Amino acid sequence: MKTDIEIAQEATLKHISEITAGLNLTEEDWEPYGHTKAKLSDNLLTKLKEKPNGKIVLVTSINPTPAGEGKSTVTVGLGQALNKIGKKAVIALREPSLGPVMGMKGGAAGGGYSQVLPMGDINLHFTGDLHAITSANNALAALIDNHIHRGNDLNIDPRRIEWKRVMDMNDRALRQIVVGLGGPLRGVPREDGFTITVASEIMAILCLATSLDDLKERISQIVIGYTYEEEPITVKDLKVEGALTLLLKDAMKPNLVQTTENTPAIIHGGPFANIAHGCNSIMATKTAAKLGDFVVTEAGFGADLGAEKFLDIKSRAGKFETDAVVIVATVRALKMHGGVDKDKLTVENVDALKSGMENLKKHIETIEQFGLPFVVAINKFPTDTEAETNFIESWCESRNIEVALTEVWAKGGEGGVALAEKVLEKTEQADRNFQYMYELEESLETKIRKVAQRVYGADDIELSSKAKKQIAFYQQQGWGELPVCMAKTQYSLSDDPSLLGRPSGFTITIRELRASVGAGFIVVLTGDMMTMPGLPKKPAALNMDVTQDGKIVGLF
Repeated sequence: MKTDIEIAQEATLKHISEITAGLNLTEEDWEPYGHTKAKLSDNLLTKLKEKPNGKIVLVTSINPTPAGEGKSTVTVGLGQALNKIGKKAVIALREPSLGPVMGMKGGAAGGGYSQVLPMGDINLHFTGDLHAITSANNALAALIDNHIHRGNDLNIDPRRIEWKRVMDMNDRALRQIVVGLGGPLRGVPREDGFTITVASEIMAILCLATSLDDLKERISQIVIGYTYEEEPITVKDLKVEGALTLLLKDAMKPNLVQTTENTPAIIHGGPFANIAHGCNSIMATKTAAKLGDFVVTEAGFGADLGAEKFLDIKSRAGKFETDAVVIVATVRALKMHGGVDKDKLTVENVDALKSGMENLKKHIETIEQFGLPFVVAINKFPTDTEAETNFIESWCESRNIEVALTEVWAKGGEGGVALAEKVLEKTEQADRNFQYMYELEESLETKIRKVAQRVYGADDIELSSKAKKQIAFYQQQGWGELPVCMAKTQYSLSDDPSLLGRPSGFTITIRELRASVGAGFIVVLTGDMMTMPGLPKKPAALNMDVTQDGKIVGLF
């Protein structure tokens, strides 16, 4: 069986000019980044504002497991399948982070014959967007420390600086550090720490901004810390929003590539879904909606994280409607949720599958609460037996749930035609009754509780004393009407990653909150969630290399 990178290297790519021509773009609408990548103009949306929007299809999944779900693969395969049945589809995905690529999760470029290409570039440095975000974030950190060193006219309390440095890598050693040591010439000593780039508020801002002016305005609103009197200090107070926007002017432009079947794909922005809002940029999704009749996009991890944030945060900020949802499940992952160990997943076990279906059932209920039509996609693996896939299909059909067996990894778009046809039917339904999970006017505590109870299935929430004080302070500052961005483990509906399936009788512990005023939401940290991951015992980097002629090996 060929690896993803082998399949990617054998694919025949069109010159990027052929892809842009197929989208009816002029030379002013894009600029080439080599032969197979392009940056789209940030003025393209304005140019196309009178053009009707294509239908937006969101791909989400059950809670992920080490067995894999293939959500990005299904997203790419569905986009290719829609084109197979005569629809003009454009795919919109996030950019991968080097942390997971070098760690254990892998990239975010799909797999098999449903990949976005050039896969090697996309999973590594791509067009440099994440490096630009890292530079802007760390420029702000340097400017903060310089301001304090040069007299601290803003009376910033070094003990209350909220802004952390970032890097696009998993590095647990940098979670908590001390800066400014070495005497007066080296700054003011204080505790600091690093976050992974994809959890930076600047990443979230880039993905939620709708124009360059909006980007600058959002950056100006970033709260970097507090004075000795506990008054918030913003980037606007430092007068550096222009410089930070300058560093991001090219990163703001969406990236255009293609799939293994030459379907156009816009890849832009990459916030994590377990510690950030987990969606590609509004600019990318809206541009794709102007260029195609259908947009197939994904949100990170399960419906409890990515889909909830896509619908409650991103669609609110972008003011767009979602037409249908695909919920991806695999036999392997459902068996793990039913109690099967990873090393026994190739053995047929319908009883475990039956138990694991409770996880899928909860995610279905979540999408139903949003009032959106959906289809369950069974992402088929070679080890799945007919009895197992038949069981999932029968389970869905007995509940009047549309389900489609997909083989997009092995067969590309052809393997997703059944799914595409069912999704097409769902997007044409007129009886949708979309509603957000909470209203912005509700208190922060109420919003957090609603997500915990309605989306996770928790009995209640438990606020730490720190969280209670922060909620009161944020309400006082006028931030109470912002949406909440829950930082929670992706592996469980609860805040305990070991509780698989559909746990019950649990409470979500709210450790602390962080105000991302520029992004336009309040981050809510649950359980033991950290914003800087660590590498596993055997990182994926151990398998990677490059040959003398520049050929990549070991990248999935």
